[in-house]
Parts: sequence; C-alpha cells; structure tokens
Amino acid sequence: MDVPLDPVTEFSSSATPASAPFLPTEAPLTMKAQNLHQQPDRHGRPFSILPTTPSLLWLRRLMVFGGAFLLTGYGIYRINEVFNSLGVSTLGIIILVLFAILAFWIALSFTSCLGGFISLIRRGGLGLGIHRTGPLPELKSRTAVLMPTYNEDPGRVLAGLRAIHDSILATGQIDAFDFFILSDTTNPDIWVQEERAFLEFRQATNGEKRVFYRRRHKNTDRKAGNLGDWVTRFGASYQQMLTLDADSVMDGSLIVRITAAMEQHDSVGLIQTLPVIVGGRTLFARMQQFAGRVYGPLIAHGIAWWHGSEGNYWGHNAVIRTQAFAEQAGLPHLKGKAPFGGHILSHDFVEAALMRRGGWAIHMVPGLFGSYEESPPSLTDVAIRDRRWCQGNLQHSKILGTKGMHWVSRVHMLTGIGSYVMSPLWLLFLLFGILISLQSHFYHPEYFGTKPTLYPHWPRVDPVQAKLVFIGTMGILLAPKALAFIAMMFDRAALRGSGGIFRLAVSIVLETLIGGLIAPIAMLIQTSGVISILLGRDSGWNAQNRDDGRVSLKEVAHGYWIYTVFGLLLAIAAWSVSQALFLWMTPVLLGLVLAIPLAALTASRDVGLGLRRAGLLLIEEETAPPPILQLAAANDAARERAAHAPDAPPEEAFAALRQSAPLLAAHEGALPPPRKPGTPIDANLLVGLVKLREAPSLEIALERLSRQEKAAVLGNAEGLALMERLAG
Repeated sequence: MDVPLDPVTEFSSSATPASAPFLPTEAPLTMKAQNLHQQPDRHGRPFSILPTTPSLLWLRRLMVFGGAFLLTGYGIYRINEVFNSLGVSTLGIIILVLFAILAFWIALSFTSCLGGFISLIRRGGLGLGIHRTGPLPELKSRTAVLMPTYNEDPGRVLAGLRAIHDSILATGQIDAFDFFILSDTTNPDIWVQEERAFLEFRQATNGEKRVFYRRRHKNTDRKAGNLGDWVTRFGASYQQMLTLDADSVMDGSLIVRITAAMEQHDSVGLIQTLPVIVGGRTLFARMQQFAGRVYGPLIAHGIAWWHGSEGNYWGHNAVIRTQAFAEQAGLPHLKGKAPFGGHILSHDFVEAALMRRGGWAIHMVPGLFGSYEESPPSLTDVAIRDRRWCQGNLQHSKILGTKGMHWVSRVHMLTGIGSYVMSPLWLLFLLFGILISLQSHFYHPEYFGTKPTLYPHWPRVDPVQAKLVFIGTMGILLAPKALAFIAMMFDRAALRGSGGIFRLAVSIVLETLIGGLIAPIAMLIQTSGVISILLGRDSGWNAQNRDDGRVSLKEVAHGYWIYTVFGLLLAIAAWSVSQALFLWMTPVLLGLVLAIPLAALTASRDVGLGLRRAGLLLIEEETAPPPILQLAAANDAARERAAHAPDAPPEEAFAALRQSAPLLAAHEGALPPPRKPGTPIDANLLVGLVKLREAPSLEIALERLSRQEKAAVLGNAEGLALMERLAG
C-alpha cells in the first residue's frame, strides 16, 4: 500500500487551542494479526540477502559464534578436569551440562564484544549512508512522533516531548513531523491532567495542526495495542513513525538523520538507536547510567556488527516504516491463558522478527548519539519491571517455531529467554557444586585399578584446576569492561566527561565491585520470577516508578531479609565442606548476606549525588549536557516551579474540569460517541451512573465511585451531566 507524502488535514479556521480537535482526520491503514503457522506474504521482497545487508556479514557471524563455541569447548574440557565428571556420575554430568550452557552464554557475550571493539575503534556503527556530522538531509515525507503514556506524570512526560519538539524545530524541518500523545491512562485524575498539559503544550508551540492527543477508553493489548490502534486510524498519512517511551528524549538532528535514511532505503523497515541512560541520582541509577554509557556502546556496536540487517527492536527510540509495521507486525493472541497465553507482552522483539520475516531490513545505528532514557531508581523498581519483562520473554518460547522467521530473529528470542533463565541455571550450578563438594568430602570411594567395583566413582574436586577455571571465567566476564575502558581512550570527549583516566578507572572498579555484590541478589530475584511464571502467575500491568523517593530501612528489610537468610544457609553449607570452598564462594555469599544494606545503599540519593560530587560514576552527558538534555532539564525545572507541590497527587478530575471552561469544553469534545444498541455494555459505566443518581452530593458520589467507574462516567456525556447537577 502506498503511503501519501503530503496528507491534508482539515481544521476549522476559527479553531483555538481549546476548541481545535484533539486528532487529525483519520487515515486508516489495515493491520491484520499475523498467522505464525504460515509463511508470510512478502510482496516480492527478498528474504535471505537484503539490499542493505553488509558485505561479509557471514564472516562476522562465524567469528562470533565460532569463537563462542571454541571457548565453550575449552571451558568444558577444563571443568571436567576440576570434577573428573565425564561419564563418572550423574551429578558430574549435570554440572558439566550446566557449565556448558553458562559458559556459552558468557563466551558469546565476549566474542560479540570483540566485534563491538573492532567497530568502535573503526568508528563504525552507522551504515545506511548516515553521517555523524555535516549538513542535515532534507526530508520529503511525513513522520509521526508517538509518545505512549500509561498513568505517568503528564508534566514530566510532556517536558521531554517539548524538548524533542523544540530540538526538531531548531533543525528547520518541524513541518515534516506531527506529534501524538497516545494515552492508555486508567487513572481519571491523571487523564484530565493529561488533557490540560496537552492543551498547554499545543498552545505554547502553536501546534494546533501538528500536536494531537488520544486516550483509549479500553486499553486492549497494552502498549502494542496502543500503537496498533494509532496505525489503523491514522497510519496511512505517515510514511514513518518514531516510537518513544514516557521517559524518552531524542535530539532533533538525530531524528532527521535516521528518518532521511529510512526515506533513502525502501527496503528498511526499522532503524533502532542506542538510548543512553541519563538523569540518575540514586547510587543504583547512577551505576546503571555509567555502565550503559561506558559498556553500552561496546555491546551495542557488537550486536549491530553481526546482526546487520537482522537487527532487533527495543520498543522505543526507533523510527519505523508505517507500511512495514502495518503489513507484518500485527500481533496475534497466543493460545492458552496468561502468563504464557493471551496477548504478547514483550512485543518489540516479536514485531522486529515479523517485519524481518516479511522481507524488511531491521538495522541498529549505535554510532549516533542523541537518544536518551532514564533508569529505575532502585533494585526494587528494576525487579518489578523485570518481572513483567521476564514473563514477556519467556512467552517467546511459544513464538520460536514461527514459520519463515530468520534464524537471527530466533537467536534474539533465545537471548531474551536466556537473559532470565540463566539466573536459575547459575543458582543450580552453585548448588550442585556444593553437593559435589559435600559428596567428595563425606564419601571416600575405593578404587581397585581395572577391576570392577560395587562402589560408585564419585567425582573428585581438583582445587588447583578449580582455581584456574575460576580465573579464566572471571577473565572472560571482565574482558568487556577492559575493552570498553580501552575504547574510551580513543574518545577524548567521553573520557574527559567521565573525569579523566584515573576517575574513569576508579569508577569502573567501583561499579564492578558493587555490581558483583548485587548480582547474587538479582539472581535470586530473577529465579523467583521465573518460578512464579512457571507456576502460572501473571505479572499484570503497572506504571513504572521514575521517582527516587526515600525508602525506609524497615521497608528494605521487609523485602530483602529472605536473601540474607538464604546467604547464611549457603555460607553454612560451604563452610561445612571446607574453608577453601567457603572462600571460593565469598563473592556470592557476601552479596546475599549484605542484601539489606546493599539495597538501602544503592537506593540512596545522597550516596549517588555524593559520588557525583567526588567525580565518580560520571558520564559525558551530565558533565557536558548536550542541547537536547538542557532543553529537557529546563522544561522539567519550569514544570516544578509552576507546580505548588511537585510530588503531590494530581488534582481531582472533576474539580479540575469545573475550574476551567476551556478544559471542560475540550474534554467534552473528545468524548467517544454514544453506545449503539448491540455493542458491548460497560458494566463500570452502568454502575457509576446508578451511584451518581443515588448520591445526595458530589462529595459522597466521588467517595463511592471506584477508579474504573469514575473513569467511565467522566468519559460519558450523561455521567458528566449528572456530576454537574450534583455539584449544583
């Protein structure tokens, strides 16, 4: 389907910011759910070698996977010498298999990072004719900037979107972009606050013809359904869509460059940027942003180096060809119940895989900076988010068999699954290691040369070989950090922004030590998440915490005492075997035993900002903020100054509507059409209307209404009329 380049949107000539329509004229685009059991219709596009596939890509992949297999094979040989396990006992075979899986995982990461190091040193990570500097290309098509939001602080979200708008405006190509705030908010107070913030944003930017707002009254299929709804209603008017997250910020020149690359390559379906984490204040968030800025480019360059035209999608900060998305990325519902059935949670991986399956190229361009996001402020917040991601990634096990999917896309799925499955495998490896050591300590098998014996041949632990394997494994694990440090030596601006060589080195050591202590806690958190999913527990859908409010030690202790107890039990088991085993496991044991103080320390804003003042865990984007981040910070500061209490809950929805006639008029103008006979009945609306009719006053009505009922009546003309009558 051809996408028109210059859509004509009709508006009333007398429109004002309050009365102008929330949305442009609809331009529907068909988006059907894909059949995963049939080959896709590629419309004559090639599948194996695409026009934008880098030359000798097969050789890069051979180096990455071949090197990983060789390292794994050598590791298996050495671990067998440690336990003398091959063909000797069941426990030995189990630990050998576990080690093989874990070794291949870290070996693949290492060889991928080697490719990233080559790309970084050669200043690669671009392709598609994109240039880091020089004149900006002129855009010829229309692009929609999509900001999905779900119960987020509207002022904070629009501060970032306003920065993106103004940055694009500075490029002189603002007319090539329209901006859509796509709300799935269920909190009625936040909903009305969103409408008010949208109207203020539109008025401040004179954006009546390019800034729009849409709230879904039924948030079917979560974020994927949110974007899908936009595509089917407005997608035909835009050749590209730029997908964002609620905390996204992107530089205007970066947006123009990747959008122009999309225009110049008809076979490309998606271009993913590398989002850099910024804005961290707690120790945990600052560790995340430091690791993302120092090690992230090495990792991203590595996967882009061997992914080529079979890249991946991370759900935001990417430009997508609307036609490709509509044609191939319609997500079916999986058979069965949650957590493995129903709608697809981690939709981004699947959408990229389906577009590539349909003959569209998926590229990543980590060589361009200007794409930013934020990190959760604490280990607890990451655990909550990871629980949802874990469920979505494990759900991909039902998608691996999709017909016509490229093998690299299957690797993406397996990698996503492995990122969570490795935690329980690591735990099993530790436990079986202790069992073998216990067995070797308490049982003494008798050997009679070549004569048969009735006694089992228990594995024996060779402490010298164990030490060598441990050193080798740690070397492979830490090598990417060393490579990233070396690569930073070639980037003077980044090195200077990180405080120089000495502070950068100290910061890497500090991040490695604290991160190593946190790793066993994260292992148990992810393991419990995997187990709960296998037991059939759904994660639900909650808004992400983006604030770094203080957490009491009592709350931390309540959430982390179980890890301390487990660590103590593990320490007792190790000590009962031998002092050598106890010392060998010390890094794991320390992290678990100190779980409570570690969680409290890393969630501390004072510690995080104190290290910043000391010049540690610095990144270039905070010591020398680029213009787009300065814009976002200024917008957010202005928002906080305008707010009477920045941390206060949103104003009650109906009170806000009554205080502003323009807001009320705009709200009423955006209400959905009345229900038609035969369409589904909204139980929340029916109950809410009854409660309003029976309530003696508005105050009592608001007390009686649930959040869902209040949202339903606020989205209904009759409900608004009843509330107005109660208000007198």
